[in-house]
Amino acid sequence: MKCFLVSLAIASIALLQPNVVRAQQPSAPGLQTPSQRDGGFSPAVETLYMYATVEVNVQGPHGSAVTGAVYVSLIKDNGQVLMTAMAEGSKARFANVPKSELTVQVMASGFETAKKTFQVLDNGEVKVSVDLQPMSDKEAAASDRGIAALSPKAQKDIGRALEALRVNKASVARNYLEAAQRDAPNSAEVEYLYGVYASQMNDMNVARSHWMRALKLNASHLSTLLAVSQDLLHQRKPEEAVTYLERAVETEPSSWRVHMLLAQADLFQGKHEDAVKEAGRAMELGHERAASAQPLLADALFENGEKDRAIKMLQDYVQAHPADANATKLLETLINRPTAAHSASAAAATEETANTTPDAAAIEVASNWLPPDVDEKVPPVEVGAACSLDEVLRKAGSQLETFIHDVDRFTATETLTHQSVNKYGVPSSPEKRKFDYLVSVQEVRTGFLSVTEYRNGGGAQGEFPDGIVTNGLPATVLVFHPYYAPNYEMTCEGLGRSNGALAWQIHFRQKQGKPSSIRSYQPGIHGPSYSVGLKGRAWISADNYQIIRMETDLVAPMPQIRLLAEHTEIEYGPVRFEKAGVNLWLPQSAEVYFAWLGHQVHRRHSFSNYLLFGVDEKQRIAAPKETAGASDAESGQTAEP
Repeated sequence: MKCFLVSLAIASIALLQPNVVRAQQPSAPGLQTPSQRDGGFSPAVETLYMYATVEVNVQGPHGSAVTGAVYVSLIKDNGQVLMTAMAEGSKARFANVPKSELTVQVMASGFETAKKTFQVLDNGEVKVSVDLQPMSDKEAAASDRGIAALSPKAQKDIGRALEALRVNKASVARNYLEAAQRDAPNSAEVEYLYGVYASQMNDMNVARSHWMRALKLNASHLSTLLAVSQDLLHQRKPEEAVTYLERAVETEPSSWRVHMLLAQADLFQGKHEDAVKEAGRAMELGHERAASAQPLLADALFENGEKDRAIKMLQDYVQAHPADANATKLLETLINRPTAAHSASAAAATEETANTTPDAAAIEVASNWLPPDVDEKVPPVEVGAACSLDEVLRKAGSQLETFIHDVDRFTATETLTHQSVNKYGVPSSPEKRKFDYLVSVQEVRTGFLSVTEYRNGGGAQGEFPDGIVTNGLPATVLVFHPYYAPNYEMTCEGLGRSNGALAWQIHFRQKQGKPSSIRSYQPGIHGPSYSVGLKGRAWISADNYQIIRMETDLVAPMPQIRLLAEHTEIEYGPVRFEKAGVNLWLPQSAEVYFAWLGHQVHRRHSFSNYLLFGVDEKQRIAAPKETAGASDAESGQTAEP
C-alpha cells in the first residue's frame, strides 16, 4: 500500500467519559400489612398489590446467546414506552410493572426487531421469552455499516437528498429519497432522512414512524436517537427522552449533542445539578460548536442557586449571539426573577432556546464537515483582565523547556477512530485501530528539537486507513518553545476559559519569511516533505502556564500538493507519575480534519496507560504494552532504570 505522511500534532477525543447510569424504574414501595378492617385490603394496599416483576429472557436462533447491546422495552397498548433497559446476561428485569396488557420489544444489532404481547395479571413474577431472528446479510450490512454499506448509486442519491434538505427543498429531497429506498429498502439512514423530510413538512407523526423504523433496523443509529429524543423533549416528555439518550451515550459517549439534550431533560425534571454537569460536559466536548448549550447551562446554574454566574454567562452569550431572541428572552426572565424557584416561563424560554438554536438541532444535516476556522470568530474573554504577552510567552516557554529537559521518552496506548467524508459531507462508518505508541523528544543540537514517534515498535504505516499516516502529536506545543516562538506573530486576546479554567487566550500566525518547522506533508514514504504554515489559538493556564488547549488551521491551502484544508483541536492535561512524584502535561484529547489528495478525513485519537522514561535512564525500550485495567489518563507510570 502506498503511504502518505501527515506530520500533525494530534491527540485524542475526550478520554474520560462519564458513565451515565440512570434509574429506569422507581424503587419498589415498602410492603405494608394488609388492613383487616371490613375483611379486606385498604385501597392503598390494593394498589400496591397490582404491581409485578417482569423478567425478559432473550436468545438467538436455537437458544444461542446474543452478543452486543440488547435493548428491551415494555410498551403500553397506546404505543407509549413504559420502561426500557439493557439486557445483562441475556436477561432484562423490570420492577413495579402495573397490571395491564403489554408488548415487549427487543432490538439488537444484526437481528430483526422482535415483539411479543403478554399480560400482567397479579403481583407475582412474569417471565417472557423472546427469540431473535438474524437479519439477512444485506439488511445487516445496511443497518450496522450505515451509508458505507450501500451501493454507490444509493450513496449518491442520499447525498443529493441531504443537499436538498439543507436548503429546505423538501420535494426535491423526496425524489432522491424514493430512489435511494428502491436501492436500499432496509437502510436506517434512508428511514432517518425520510423522518427529517417529514419534520420539514411539519408532519411529525410520519417523521416519528420513519424514525421508529430506523431504530428497528439499527437500534444504535445515533442521529435517529437524537432526533427522537429531541422530539420527546419538544413534547415535554423528558423521562421518555432519557431512555433514548442513554442509548445514544452508549453508542457515542463523546457526542456533545447527547449531553446537551441530557442537560435539557434534567432541567425539565428539576435535576439542576445533573443539568449543570451535562451542559458543562457538552461544552467541553463541542467547544464553539456547542455554543448553544450555554443558555441551558446558565439556566441550570440559576436553578442551582448560582444567579450571578448564570446571568453573567448569559449576558456574554447574548452579546456574542445577538440574533438569538430566545436567549435574550431567557436573560430577561432570569434578571427579573428574584429567586431560583423554577417558573413555567423560564422553562418555556429554556425549551425554546435549546430546540430552536441551529447548533442544538438533533437532526443533523449540516453541510460543512469542517469546524469553523480559528479566524471566523474570537471566543469571549473576561472584561478588564490585563494580559502581559511577554510574561505569558516566557512562562509557557519555560514550562516546555523543563519538560524537554526532564523527559526523554514516554509511551502510551493509542486508539484511532477514522472516518472518510464523501463530497456530500456524509461520513463513513468509523474504523478503529489500536497501537502501542512511543514518543522520543530530543534536542539534537542547540536550537533544534527532534520529535520521533513509533507505533507497534515501528512506523505502522500500512495499518492506517487510506494509507495516510498522522504523526507529530507532541510537536504543536513547540510553537511556544523559545526556539520556535519568534517564527510566529503572537497576540494576547485576553483572559478566557477552557473547560471552566481561567486561561490566557493567545492567537498565533506563521510570520512571512520565517521557517515552518512544526507541520509538514509528505506524499509517499520516500517522497519530498512540504512544510506548511499554521495559524491558531492556544489557551494557557493562568495558574501554572501550562498549555491547556490548542486549535490550528492552515495559513493558506497548498494546491501544489492538493492540500485544501486542515484543522486540529488538541487538549492537554496533567498526567500523574507517582514514582517520579511529578505531574506532566500531555495530550489528552484531539480531533483532526484534513482534505488532501482527494481524501476528506476526520480522525480522533485517544491515549491511555502513559509510561514515562527520564533522561537519566539508559535502558533499551521495547514496544509499549497495554496495562490491564489502566484506562485513566490522569495517572501514569515511570519505567524502571
